[in-house]
Amino acid sequence: MNTDFTDWLRGLGDDRVRALVAARPELITPVPAHVEGLAIRATSPSATGRALDRLDRFSLAVVETLLVMTAEDGPGLAYGELRAAMAASVLPQEAGLLPGALRAAVDELLGLALIFGPESALRLAPGVRDVSESPAGLGPPAVEAFRHHPPERLRELIEAVHLHDAGGEEPVPARLAALLAEGVIVERLLGDVSPQARAALEELAWGPPAGRLPNARREVSVATAQSPIEQLLARGLLAATGEETVVLPREVALVLRGGRVHRDLRPVAPPLEGAERDRSLADRTAAGQAFSFVRTVEELCEMWGVDPPGILRAGGVAVRDLRRTAQLLDLPEWTAALVVEVAYAAGLVAASAPVDGEWLPTTGYDGWRVKATEDRWEVLAAAWLAGDRVPGMVGERDDRDRLLNVLHPELRRPAAAEVRLRTLRVLASAGLGLAPTAASVRERLAFEQPRRRGAYRDRLVDFTLREAEVLGLTGLGVMSGFGRALLPAEASSRSGASRPGSAPAELLAPLLPEPVDHVVLQADLTAVAPGPLTSELGRRLALTADVESKGGATVYRFGDASIRRALDAGSSADDLLAMLEKHSTTPVPQPLRYLVTDVARRHGRIRVGTAGSYVRCDDPSVLDEVMADKRSAPLRLRRLAPTVIASRSSRAMVVDALRALGYSPVAESSEGDVLVTRADAKRTERPPSARPGPGPAGLDPDVVTAAVRAIRAGDEAHLARRRPVAAPDGQVPRSPSTGTVLALQEAIRQGARVWIGYLDSQGHATSRILEPARMEGGYLTAYDETRAAVHRFALHRITGVADVN
Repeated sequence: MNTDFTDWLRGLGDDRVRALVAARPELITPVPAHVEGLAIRATSPSATGRALDRLDRFSLAVVETLLVMTAEDGPGLAYGELRAAMAASVLPQEAGLLPGALRAAVDELLGLALIFGPESALRLAPGVRDVSESPAGLGPPAVEAFRHHPPERLRELIEAVHLHDAGGEEPVPARLAALLAEGVIVERLLGDVSPQARAALEELAWGPPAGRLPNARREVSVATAQSPIEQLLARGLLAATGEETVVLPREVALVLRGGRVHRDLRPVAPPLEGAERDRSLADRTAAGQAFSFVRTVEELCEMWGVDPPGILRAGGVAVRDLRRTAQLLDLPEWTAALVVEVAYAAGLVAASAPVDGEWLPTTGYDGWRVKATEDRWEVLAAAWLAGDRVPGMVGERDDRDRLLNVLHPELRRPAAAEVRLRTLRVLASAGLGLAPTAASVRERLAFEQPRRRGAYRDRLVDFTLREAEVLGLTGLGVMSGFGRALLPAEASSRSGASRPGSAPAELLAPLLPEPVDHVVLQADLTAVAPGPLTSELGRRLALTADVESKGGATVYRFGDASIRRALDAGSSADDLLAMLEKHSTTPVPQPLRYLVTDVARRHGRIRVGTAGSYVRCDDPSVLDEVMADKRSAPLRLRRLAPTVIASRSSRAMVVDALRALGYSPVAESSEGDVLVTRADAKRTERPPSARPGPGPAGLDPDVVTAAVRAIRAGDEAHLARRRPVAAPDGQVPRSPSTGTVLALQEAIRQGARVWIGYLDSQGHATSRILEPARMEGGYLTAYDETRAAVHRFALHRITGVADVN
């Protein structure tokens, strides 16, 4: 551990240490024992990599500039020199922004303990070099690039090319590196090569600095070089690092770059670009989408409560089940997958069993559906924002060419929640009414987290933008006011879009359409809902009729199957007609009244019980029809009496088969009572896992304060600890057991030091200087000055006690 860094960290005030651990919470998980432990943890590869991942492109460029311009054990870089180096890399039109941006970046890096020292000698913290590969796209220094070259070959380069004596005590790679560090020599060498060779170097100058070359370690000299690449190898402008790889030394690249470390560096984030929208219209659009999403999730749970899909052996939902669900919800398959995944993330659906189970609504769904719409939306949006699953990958294949189904275990991605949160923060930082393009959002995120840029993250960003629109966090591409309120405070406060302390549900509620509690019944056996129905009416109408079309108004159609479904759920014909009369703005049409009474008249005439199972009916002619129907043969029916038929099949199978034949049977218990089967009766337990909120809000200030206080106290004890002392010379003390115990008791009472003889595990007598603390259970607890630690000593192994001179 670099003692300079530890001393600098120890000299920081408590406020700065608190800010450090608040910005890097992994440093106090668990709390280190002292400042030296804090320094060791702060400079570990994993902690340093995490801190670098948090930097934006400009702050990372400051670190890279220090990496290039300072040596590991060399002096630091003055702030003025750093500013001059950064000024050479910044775009000319943004040079005026450099002073403020550089000051903020240096303060941030000091606060993160990635750099340390006074402004006259800024240095990189230990460990930063170890996790930084190819800083600013530069290759390794020449001393590393030529490290494994034969000394004879390097001497030829120094003597023949650089016209320099190859003698001396300095290692040959270091002498070659020192020569390449002189820009004049590199400029002369570049002037000696062909334009083609110079063009090859220009390709590598701004990175990546390595390339592939067959037979890279070939023997070549200035006189024998023929190709452009051989000209570069012969002059040491390229270094072979393998049999087929070459690299451009850092010193050569800096000359090619004109002394700049970076090219076209921006000190501030690029502006977001996009279309301007009316903000109130965007909020209303987002609210409509949020309302639709909540109702769709409710419709999904009601549907799966009646007819749940099975669980695949590999986990998830089968493609055919997703397709059927998408058709019933009247949604594209990717949107249906999103609805299913969000319902799962919110704990509203779950697997009934690990094997051979079904995907069912949970007991938590019943509590969720009675909440207000805005509260239900907040639960769903928060679960999506904090979830680690990626619904957008449904339908793709994994590395082993296995299909990723909806709810498949392999849809989890650790970075999903962070990318969602950062993407929405970018949208929240846009001007009010601005709908940023996907390309500008990706560009902004690439500036904010350059070390995490890649095609995978860009895909997550695209998924986030698409899904946020469906959930209602955005409307017309603009971040909604209630969507901003769902984000952590630091994201919302920059835009000022929502009132301080406003909950998302409070902001959403006034924008939601008012539910209606009535429908318009029509003579063609349809009902028209002129708006979103109340939850209770919507559930009862969905049980009694089938949705025919959606839009501004929803059309429901009544039929034999839908009426029978309501009767199976325990309703009677009078109940259904009373419900329709109560909620219809028009009288119940006669065709609908006839349909309800006719289905109810036939409903339950046949009773199915348990034999295997039995079928009974008061009208023998109905059973005659059943026995005569060839389609009933698989049930293996047997006539026991004029009004009773027995079957070897189960009761549920007989009920389903008779319904398929056009009858309307009901199941009954062994006592003859009708078994009411409710459409929402199937439930499973809600999974116990509690998901975190939308993004970490940071450590609690009280926790940070307590941790820093503990580190300071431990550091004081660590610095004040006594060093081991030498054991006294001469024979180890020996005394009777009784005298030994009495002497130790007296030393404990007076707080005095004693010299004891002690037998180790091999029976050898050793001398110890102790400060006895307590004696109990046949053991002595004491501070051992010869070991500088607290130990327990077995009393029967103490040979004797003597005073310390």
